[in-house]
Amino acid sequence: MTQTQNVRLGIALMLGASIVFAVQDGISRHLADAYNVYMIVMIRYWFFAAFVVALARRKAGGITAAARTSQPWVQMFRALLLAVEICVMIGAFTLLGLVESHAVFACYPLIVAALSGPVLGEKVGWRRWSAIAVGFVGVTIILQPGYGVFDPAALVPLLAAAMFALYALMTRYVGRRDGAATSFFWTGTVGAVAVSMVGVWFWEPMTTPDWGWMLALCLTGVLGHWLLIRCYEVAEASAVQPFAYSQLVFAASVGILVFGETLRANVTLGVLIIVGAGLFTLWRERQQA
Repeated sequence: MTQTQNVRLGIALMLGASIVFAVQDGISRHLADAYNVYMIVMIRYWFFAAFVVALARRKAGGITAAARTSQPWVQMFRALLLAVEICVMIGAFTLLGLVESHAVFACYPLIVAALSGPVLGEKVGWRRWSAIAVGFVGVTIILQPGYGVFDPAALVPLLAAAMFALYALMTRYVGRRDGAATSFFWTGTVGAVAVSMVGVWFWEPMTTPDWGWMLALCLTGVLGHWLLIRCYEVAEASAVQPFAYSQLVFAASVGILVFGETLRANVTLGVLIIVGAGLFTLWRERQQA
């Protein structure tokens, strides 16, 4: 298979993952409107943990090899960070809806670029700093803090974006010594234990149809991660990463078509600025690689 074919397959897999994750977010919003977020995330993590353990057992060395790391505290921190971020983001879906939550969350690559210097010691030039500044102008346009009564709920997806950016940086940091399989294993298992310690106290009965939606939520999570794993196996991350922004389009479509959400003009303008700035930072990173 040629490199061009690899990239095309990688793009197709990334688009597929983005569609699956958008559907997952829609199901999360539906369930979170009726049940406690912690319980939903806990059940989702049980399925996720079973998936990563099953993957680990199929590889050479099994679970012992997958769990082996010289930086367990960092691995635990990033796993806990992701679990909390998922809870915060699903909470944002119930407060703001999918459209506006994803519009603000789209700034996380800019936060990654801004923090890559102090966290990873990477050099961030003036062009990327300019793009980061422009991107946050887009965030400000979406939030509209100076117009009318500012809704503090709009800061919830921004918090989720900051947490996910730090998680991404920690993943890159541990990746210097640990393989992807090890990081994946710690993410699933530690996250499941942590969320279960909270979620069991918020257990509530679920209707039979919603258990079907819960199963669909778990399956979309596993399918989405499998598509991402395959994507990064067949193509370079820098080539396919720009297409991750497609999740914003797919999630917004679910929000508008299924939940009757609206797309305000300021949100559209802000998203275009954020995505443009994000794509520029990705291009600059690739140029310097």
